[in-house]
Amino acid sequence: MPKIISGTEISKVMREEIVSRVSELSRKGITPGLGVILAGDNPASHIYVRMKEKACEAVGIYTAIQRFSADVSQKTVVDLVNKYNNDEKIHGILIQHPLPDGIDESYVFGQVDPVKDVDGFHPVNEGKLLIGEEGFVSCTPLGILEMLHRSGYSPEGKHVVIVGRSTIVGKPLAALLMQKNKRANATVTVCHSRTADLRAITRTADILVAAIGVPEFITADMVKAGVVVIDVGTNRVEDSTTEKGYRLVGDVKFDEVKEIAEAISPVPGGVGPMTITMLLHNTTLSAEKTAEKLQN
Repeated sequence: MPKIISGTEISKVMREEIVSRVSELSRKGITPGLGVILAGDNPASHIYVRMKEKACEAVGIYTAIQRFSADVSQKTVVDLVNKYNNDEKIHGILIQHPLPDGIDESYVFGQVDPVKDVDGFHPVNEGKLLIGEEGFVSCTPLGILEMLHRSGYSPEGKHVVIVGRSTIVGKPLAALLMQKNKRANATVTVCHSRTADLRAITRTADILVAAIGVPEFITADMVKAGVVVIDVGTNRVEDSTTEKGYRLVGDVKFDEVKEIAEAISPVPGGVGPMTITMLLHNTTLSAEKTAEKLQN
């Protein structure tokens, strides 16, 4: 049986660490604060925000959440972003994606102060990541890196194949893994829907990250023995045998690939919990940087 890389278990340990960091900040008179903007009636977005609010509360992070209807104007959203930018109690800003039709997401995300961009989506932080400067890294790629290191699978010197080139996972993860430092130093190949002979490339991976958004896309014949697999996908597939009528699966055919892999992350319970945990980490880190400035 392979080692199961449990994001749930790693998150539990990390959140205990964050509680200690928040407690230390409290002794300095600082409570980490997260400003949240939720616009529209997307059911999944409302669920995600409640999960993030609950997670913040559990570790002692203050949240200020503003919910808007789908007809909110772009100016109203941007005005709130600017308010959070100038609020000393707010150390991180989260704009829940997607925003309603008629709002330019790129513009709105670009209005966030980069020092409060705990989601790592601002062009300044994306640029810093690419050139290797310190800045906030988007939560899912950062969570994947933590999963690998805390499970004993350093990417240093390894060939990492990423299937998926999204701006949220694939691209920033590639940039993160190829950095010239001991937490990275990987050789990275990024594959996507137009990659020729994808199977031949995925079979060369020491570490395979599946983030293509297709249910059970990666099958046993696409990996080599001893591979470490991180499954980013969360897909609903119909299943009449379940009470809800569906089940969650990843981008990897788990039952097949686990027989070949040395280690594999499950879905659910893999990358998902880590994404929220890294949001807590980044918000706490922003507050710690504020504390350092006040001391100096």
